[in-house]
Formats: sequence, C-alpha cells, structure tokens
Amino acid sequence: MSDARRWHPNPPPRSEDELLARAVGMAGAPLAALAAGQRRPVPSDSRRAKGWAGQLIETYLGATAGSRSEPDFQLIGVELKTIPVSREGEPRESTYVCTVPLTGASSGHWRGSNVYAKLARVLWVPVVSDADTAPGDRVLGWPLLWSPSAQEEAALAADWHELMDMVCLGELEHISAHHGACLQIRPKAADSRARRWGIGESGEHVRTLPRGFYLRPSFTRAILEKHYAL
Repeated sequence: MSDARRWHPNPPPRSEDELLARAVGMAGAPLAALAAGQRRPVPSDSRRAKGWAGQLIETYLGATAGSRSEPDFQLIGVELKTIPVSREGEPRESTYVCTVPLTGASSGHWRGSNVYAKLARVLWVPVVSDADTAPGDRVLGWPLLWSPSAQEEAALAADWHELMDMVCLGELEHISAHHGACLQIRPKAADSRARRWGIGESGEHVRTLPRGFYLRPSFTRAILEKHYAL
C-alpha cells in the first residue's frame, strides 16, 4: 500500500482548546511542509493554487463542514478563515464569508443569517507571503480565535441589512463594491456562464451571476491591528 493510502485526515477537534493547539502547532511552517504531511503535490505557480492552502489547512485541523452553510468545525461551532497577508501583516485581499441568498430566502434577522453563523466564532489563520512567493513557500502565521465585538457586530449587521434589503427589492444589479462599510457583495463564479435565480426589479425571478458576501480588507486589517503587533 502506498504512503498516500496510509495517510488519514485528522479527526474533528472536540474543543476550542484542541483546535487552537493544532493551529499553533502548524504556525511558522511553510505550506509545502503541510502538503508533504498530507502526501499532496505543491502547485507550480499561484494560478494553480486557488483554494489549495485552505484545503490543506482544513484537512490538517479536522474541518468537517465542507461546502455546507455551517461553521467548518461543526462540533464546536467555529469557522475557519485563512487570510493572506504581506510580511508587514497587511491583508492582501478581501475575505470570502458565504454565498448570498439571491431570492431573499433569509430569516430577515441578522442573527439568523448565514453571515452571522459564519462570523460568530472564527479561527483566523494568516498565510504570509509576498506577491511573488511560490505557493509552497508561503508561511502559516500565528492563529487567532475571534468573535466580533459589539461594535464590530453592529457594523456587520448594518451592512447585512442594507445589502439584503437591496437583494429583496430587486436591486441586485445595482449593488457595487462601494456598498457596505465592512461587508460587501461581489460576484462569485468560477465560470462566467454560471447563473442562479434572483429577484428582478419588478419582483420577477431572473437568472443572474452567483454572489458572495466578503469582508473588506480594511475590516480584517482592523482585527489584525487589534490582536497582533503590526
């Protein structure tokens, strides 16, 4: 039997302490080391590495939710968010949260939303690199278990209400990256031909691009500044 067949993913963590201990244990390691431990190949360049780091980290830490709209660590209600950062600690891009319910199929309440479920308790794992760093040479940073403060949650909730009101009122095509102070809606599709049902301006169902909720880099930078010595 090959080495690849002998390797098994880590079991799901049973507590936040167990999860954090695993995450601390991989801090400082290059992604190539994590890939070697899982018998996975290292992509040759960044174009082939989309989602690769997240999959490695999910497997190492024992995430179980997959693509389901639940926190990644289902037993303990914690979501995993990897965050690419520069060597100075600056977020390199916005952070995907979850898909947008384009037909307005939402509870109408912030705390019943998928966004709240994904951000109520988060394990942040920084991935440190420069623009030209090879995928395998990117380094895992020190992890952070985080919940939004009352002020942060109020800001997120205000953006969510504004954006979901626009979705429900058929204003989806008018939503731009300028809407939302910390949370924004952007198209999310691997294929530009992908379409989902949404609400049109007259209340009719229309075919449109899938959308996702994203955290602005300014919001995640504020988290990093608060909890790390940047």
